[in-house]
Amino acid sequence: MATRKRSSGNRIERDSMGELQVPAAALWGAQTQRAVQNFAVSGQRMPREFIRALALVKAAAAQVNGGFGLLGKGAAAAIRSAALSVASGEHDEQFPVDVFQTGSGTSSNMNANEVIAAIASASGRVKAHPNDHVNLGQSSNDVIPTALRVAAQLATVEGLLPALLHLRRTIERRARALGKVTKTGRTHLMDAMPLTFAQEFGAWAAQLASGQARIEDALKRLRRLPIGGTAIGTGINADPRFSAAMARALTALAGTRFEPAENLFEGLASQDDAVELSGQLNALAVALMKIANDLRWMNSGPLAGLGEIELPALQPGSSIMPGKVNPVVPESVAMVCAQVMGHHTAITVAGQSGNFQLNVMLPLIAYDLLDSIRLLSSAMRMLADSAIEGLQVRGDRVRETLERNPILVTALNPIIGYEKAAAIAKQAYVEGRPVLEVASERTGMSAAELRRLLNPAALTKGGIHGGAGGGG
Repeated sequence: MATRKRSSGNRIERDSMGELQVPAAALWGAQTQRAVQNFAVSGQRMPREFIRALALVKAAAAQVNGGFGLLGKGAAAAIRSAALSVASGEHDEQFPVDVFQTGSGTSSNMNANEVIAAIASASGRVKAHPNDHVNLGQSSNDVIPTALRVAAQLATVEGLLPALLHLRRTIERRARALGKVTKTGRTHLMDAMPLTFAQEFGAWAAQLASGQARIEDALKRLRRLPIGGTAIGTGINADPRFSAAMARALTALAGTRFEPAENLFEGLASQDDAVELSGQLNALAVALMKIANDLRWMNSGPLAGLGEIELPALQPGSSIMPGKVNPVVPESVAMVCAQVMGHHTAITVAGQSGNFQLNVMLPLIAYDLLDSIRLLSSAMRMLADSAIEGLQVRGDRVRETLERNPILVTALNPIIGYEKAAAIAKQAYVEGRPVLEVASERTGMSAAELRRLLNPAALTKGGIHGGAGGGG
């Protein structure tokens, strides 16, 4: 452990590069302090989820090294207890290192080593050294990519997937409630054949189900941990049993499955599994952006737009136009999606920065990946609870536009042909009349037969409604 000398408001710490002043109340030591001074870049610290995962790695390592007899039982227990206190969030203020630090994350690793050593040594029963004891059998080069994976997996399993399922179930529940309400479909933002709200909402739910499946599949690769590779993947200074034992210990500590990476060199040099998960988050963001914008269009107006639904009125929409209410939740969700898409670009660039045996943008990957998971988790719950759960359908408006939709004439194609049907649609549109009236005049078909053929609810079921006869 580095020697400490007190001065006014500070103490003097020493490391291999010499002495420097550290705030007297800080639990960190010289190497963390150097990082604080060297990387005054953004003011953004590593996320809480990452600090938790990093501390769980340290707790597992103390437990494993103690079990192997490489660390005394007292020291192993003290370090494990100290690490778990960090994991629980008791010492978050002791992690001041900027995200934009050394690309290996060495500064964050040493920050954890120094803080945990100080806590473990506080009782006076053991004297824990940051490198020799807390970092035993480890390197920043395998600890940081391992903590990245642990943090992302936990954030996904504990936060993202439950939020995704909540949104999906909310949409499915509203779809069932609105299952018989028929509306005008739209392609190219133009009137198209009818569908039910259940069908429209069901497409959203299916998008989310596909997104969930993609994310769960990505987790199969993300849970492979490169711990035990130490400096470059060879496992120098680590017990050969360390990698497998760490995966078991972290599985028990974290409550979700982890396994040792088959190739430790890959786990250090390549972060493809993190890039893959980011890609699936990007795909989820695409789906959510589509849902959010559909809601905005459906809510538009209420007089000059589509006006099909009313989203819950949550706040005044204008500082100058009284009574204006805006679709603020879908707008917020759309901004989240844009941020996630940007994060994916950054993660993609960072992921290809694996030069030879080590990726050198690990902190950026961790920060942006965890931020994407956190943002999407919150946005999906907000969209479910503050928009979709309380939206109301404007039935009169939906029926009015549906009855005047000239595209309903598509159902007559098998009977009168495309050209005659197109003429009816154009006349109905120009004259602003229901297509049924114009079709009755131009085809000679009975009103009862036309009502049957042009019934919007029946048309949502697909198939050929005109029966036999009548070519194009």
